[in-house]
Amino acid sequence: MHFIIIFIAAVFVNNVVLSQFLGICPFLGVSKKVDTSIGMGAAVTFVLAIATMVTWLLQKFVLDPNGLAFMQTIVFILVIAALVQMVEIILKKVSPSLYQALGVFLPLITTNCCILGVAILVIQKDFDFLESLVYAISTAIGFTLAMVVFAGIREQLSRTELPKAMQGIPAALITAGILAMAFMGFSGIVRL
Repeated sequence: MHFIIIFIAAVFVNNVVLSQFLGICPFLGVSKKVDTSIGMGAAVTFVLAIATMVTWLLQKFVLDPNGLAFMQTIVFILVIAALVQMVEIILKKVSPSLYQALGVFLPLITTNCCILGVAILVIQKDFDFLESLVYAISTAIGFTLAMVVFAGIREQLSRTELPKAMQGIPAALITAGILAMAFMGFSGIVRL
């Protein structure tokens, strides 16, 4: 039951994009098409799960025992950067079309505050290894859900006649705000 609560809280109640405002750059930049959003969500899910596992292990077995907890941010950033490079190489070989579609946003996973934020949050929340992994995957699912829903809305908006001043980013920001308010409806279901 504890893992279900972590899952629901991470996906709906404390959605990393819509309530914690982490990962906004890819959320706004890659969410013009549903296919691209799904690909970005898959890449973020993979990197987030692996990065959380590796950074948790480093924190508990290297940094904390040696009194190097102050190096947490630097070490976590280096681990995340290495993992993103690995994902980039794999995507280039496995799915060149997705690699091209993600474009500049794939390297932005390196500086995606969602990845670093979750790696730090699992340490702050004092989760064990399994809880950290469930939280990371659930957060990535929530990130993907928010991006796909937002991309679907943006695809519909692109077919709609909007006033010139509202086209593009203004409509996207208003839509993101309304979507965030919709996700606020889940608050109070569970508390993590």
